[in-house]
Amino acid sequence: MRLIGRNGTGAGPAATEADTETWAESPERRPGALPAQRTSGLAERRPTGGYGPDSLVHVPAGGLAAALGASDGRAGPDVEGDPGFDSASFETALAAREQAALEARHRRAADDGDPDAAARLGTLLMRRGDLADAEPYLRAAAAAGLRAAANNLGVLLHQRGHRAEAAQWWRQAAVAGSAPAAHALGLQLRDQGEEEAAEYWLHFAADHGHPLGAYALGDLMEHRRDVRAERWFKVSADAGHREGAYRLARMREAAGDKETAEAWYRIAAARSHARAALRLGVLLEDRSGGEPPLLDEAARWYRQSAQNGEPRAACALGYLLRDSGDLGAAAEWWQEAAEAGDGNAANALGALHASRGAAAEAERWYRTALEAGDHNGAFNLGLLCAGAGRDQQAEQWYRRAAYAGHREACNALAVVLLQRGDESGAEPWFSRAAEAGSVDGAFNLGVLHAGRGEQRQAQEWYARAAAEGHGEAALQLAVVQEQRGNAAGALERYRQAAAGGSAEGAFRLASVLDRRGEADAEAEHWYASAADAGHRRAQVRMGVRAAERGALEIAESWYRRAAEAGSRSAAFNLGLLLARQDSEAEAMLWYTRAADAGHGRAALRLALLALRRGEPVQAEGWCRRAADYGPAEVAERAGRLLGALHAELSA
Repeated sequence: MRLIGRNGTGAGPAATEADTETWAESPERRPGALPAQRTSGLAERRPTGGYGPDSLVHVPAGGLAAALGASDGRAGPDVEGDPGFDSASFETALAAREQAALEARHRRAADDGDPDAAARLGTLLMRRGDLADAEPYLRAAAAAGLRAAANNLGVLLHQRGHRAEAAQWWRQAAVAGSAPAAHALGLQLRDQGEEEAAEYWLHFAADHGHPLGAYALGDLMEHRRDVRAERWFKVSADAGHREGAYRLARMREAAGDKETAEAWYRIAAARSHARAALRLGVLLEDRSGGEPPLLDEAARWYRQSAQNGEPRAACALGYLLRDSGDLGAAAEWWQEAAEAGDGNAANALGALHASRGAAAEAERWYRTALEAGDHNGAFNLGLLCAGAGRDQQAEQWYRRAAYAGHREACNALAVVLLQRGDESGAEPWFSRAAEAGSVDGAFNLGVLHAGRGEQRQAQEWYARAAAEGHGEAALQLAVVQEQRGNAAGALERYRQAAAGGSAEGAFRLASVLDRRGEADAEAEHWYASAADAGHRRAQVRMGVRAAERGALEIAESWYRRAAEAGSRSAAFNLGLLLARQDSEAEAMLWYTRAADAGHGRAALRLALLALRRGEPVQAEGWCRRAADYGPAEVAERAGRLLGALHAELSA
């Protein structure tokens, strides 16, 4: 029978407390012992004189040493300070001598028919593991009506596998008022499926101040989804039961009361409860807002939990250390967690090695994660193989993870199949990914339907992805709203796209605000957001706005970023800016880059500069390109200039 209410290790009702009435020490001499529950049913006997700690025979040290023999083989007693004196051995020998004397007195009295002595001797022998010798003495005491002996006999019988008879003695002791017996009986009835009877006896134990009974009652009620479970967990927690405090904290956290949950986690963690320390660390980290004091405290609780054997805490501590920049320490904790079977930590180690280019080590840890049952390992192996160009192996790993239900692996596998032209094979995997909650899967399914012209289905999947914060999905919805003339709807979707991280969405949102001539500060914010994300048109717009304000250095910086990324408009604008700053030679380079990329105004400007230098043939070539590139206004001007050049050349 599993002991629900244990605080630490131990198994079964063997760990059930023997009733304190027959221990070698009385309840008054044992701090924290439960008071005796006196009820009618079994006779209660006062211990007879001559038994217990107060009646130990006191042997003079010299006589004891003589009786035991000198520890170094010399005649006479060992003397304190003598090099041969061993105080630890002396104390051990003294304790053994006193215990033997106590056992002998109990045995003589028990053999003479004293039930109290029989109960004490039986308990002493049972504690020592001498069950065969203890049983007849406990039986004699229990038959004489001592409820504590009946309880302890039940414990002994249960240890020996006689569950039915154990329950009989526990019932007899419980009826007489023994809370430990009621607790043990309740647990056995619960394990037999007799929950109604189990609840009665566990309730009895809890009502009589037994914290393990209160905890077991709470556990039984929580299993039934009974709201009264919280009350009994609190009773056990108030009595010092750390698992009760942890379970109470979990219930409060699930109810959204994180403040109370944190308080109970703290109590349980202070009693070395590993999972409570882990949860306390998580709560502190969540509400830290990145502030060092709370993060430091979270790290302390993670460390305590990890040192008490919780690998998830070691993994969490690793992430905390990584975020603080201490990758070396993070790797050590991840390795400790991974070697203890934490797949998440093994994946983290794999990712760390992959970021350093150590593909073989990364693969080893991803495989370790997979062996630990974490299918992220298979997905990450797929990503690793794909990055190395091992496409066939990547597909195999994606497929393995996908069949295990990994939603992002489903999406990745579908992308591989779609890129191979297998649209019919890709669609079911996109669907599985989307239905499992993958926002990328939902977006890609929308793209698939849009490519077939199935706009209604596409919009449905875009909307589902956008609702989960997918910026590109919101952008697609915004474009459709704008095409339909729904300006308000488009603006709302553009905001959603920008907030979801879409650089194009941020740019379009800023452009709409710019055209409307309102919220200039907000437009600037979204232009900057898109520009920082590498959006070239946004970078050009930031350059233009800076130039309009006279901030030429800022404008030049934005133009350069965009031009170097391939923007022909930025290259042309940079050329204009440099020309105004008398950097004609560099300006020519940027004009040329813009014209080579098809920028008509840049080609026309180069034609004019060629004419200024007296190079009509080169000017004619740039004019022709400007006329081809456009736009219409530039083409018209280039045509007029080309006509003038022909007239001059033919004159």
